[in-house]
Amino acid sequence: MKDKSVLILGATSSLARAVATLLACEGASLYLAGRDVFEVERIAADLAVRYRANVKWDAFEATEYGEHREFFDRVVAALGGLDIVVSSLGELGDQALAQTDFEHARRIMDSNYTAVASILAQAANYMEEQGKGLIVGISSVAGDRGRQSNYVYGSAKGACSLFLQGLRNRLSRRGVRVITVKPGFMDTKMTFGKQGMFLVASPEAAAGAIVRGMRGSGDVLYVPWFWRWIMLIIRLIPEPIFKRMKL
Repeated sequence: MKDKSVLILGATSSLARAVATLLACEGASLYLAGRDVFEVERIAADLAVRYRANVKWDAFEATEYGEHREFFDRVVAALGGLDIVVSSLGELGDQALAQTDFEHARRIMDSNYTAVASILAQAANYMEEQGKGLIVGISSVAGDRGRQSNYVYGSAKGACSLFLQGLRNRLSRRGVRVITVKPGFMDTKMTFGKQGMFLVASPEAAAGAIVRGMRGSGDVLYVPWFWRWIMLIIRLIPEPIFKRMKL
């Protein structure tokens, strides 16, 4: 990743921060963007001092769609080009609240899908024109099958995965690679205190798998790897049985 120019969206998430740290160690030039401008600035300053990395930062409100084009142009100008985009946008939200408050449900859907589709459309058009690049979209295993415990969040992540799949199909012939990352349960502030979690991975371990995947040739990356087989089993459960299960 040395000398690669990388935009990281949602840079204040634990996973994005861990990915940024690994890329900074390898000599990449980073542009960190997130809603909490003070935290983004703090992370950027820490990486610049700790690893002597070239790190720029900016505020980014993912649901301000009208500002996405200007923001993306600003990133490209600041970095002098762009090789990689990593999207870690999204929020888990509250399923129980989303069932009775559609404004909350819409916020979950917008942050996990619509906003991601909007900004990655900018990246896709840019990379398609230059004939190279890498887009890494962090989705979730929750999007593999609708479950009563988180189907609003899961539906948005499922839509995100399909969008990334379509981008991959469109851009593969233009020299642009698109990776869909599907993490399982991770120990982050978004999942802190949630019930029913198991096989929880650290953000650092997940970030290591993602960076290794960026160097490889795969299209869909389950993190950790065993979630691929767990979700395969869940997808294969017949619907008459599945709908009686409490998942």
